Amino acid sequence: MSAIGPFTVRPLDPLKDAELLHRWVTHPKAAFWMMQDATLPDVEREYMRIAAHEHHHAYLGLHDGEPAFLMEKYDPRYVELVGLYEPEPGDVGMHFLVAPTDRPVHGFTRAVITAVMEELFADPATRRVVVEPDVGNKAVHAMNEAVGFVPEREIDKPEKRALLSFCTREQFEAARGVSV
Repeated sequence: MSAIGPFTVRPLDPLKDAELLHRWVTHPKAAFWMMQDATLPDVEREYMRIAAHEHHHAYLGLHDGEPAFLMEKYDPRYVELVGLYEPEPGDVGMHFLVAPTDRPVHGFTRAVITAVMEELFADPATRRVVVEPDVGNKAVHAMNEAVGFVPEREIDKPEKRALLSFCTREQFEAARGVSV
């Protein structure tokens, strides 16, 4: 458990959670989520598409039982990174978005990404987490590196130039100061 309090995740309900997500993904702080101009039906459609996808899953992250972040988990062999790198067995792709707030808590985003990584590595089949944030998103690059991600190279995706980075279970544990 984080010093900030308990985090849990539950599967996202694309219809029930759409209004909440719409507020989050259209907020100015979510510019790199690339949904700034999305309507509520756009958000519903996007998360219905994810819910129907065999290799892409969305989760609502809760802090003390209240919605606090969005987490997406995907299989990079089939989603997001097809043809852009050579996937290895046990690779899992990840996106996360912390809810905007008027009362920021120091260390909250780091606690969220740590909780996301713990959730992903809770599956023994996960050997390595893969991320592909926009090259201009310096804040997330620093956050990723803080939990053990190592940048590999820049790649061109249809919607952005991205920094392909990887984090093994061992790198994550080392970044947390946990002996493996």
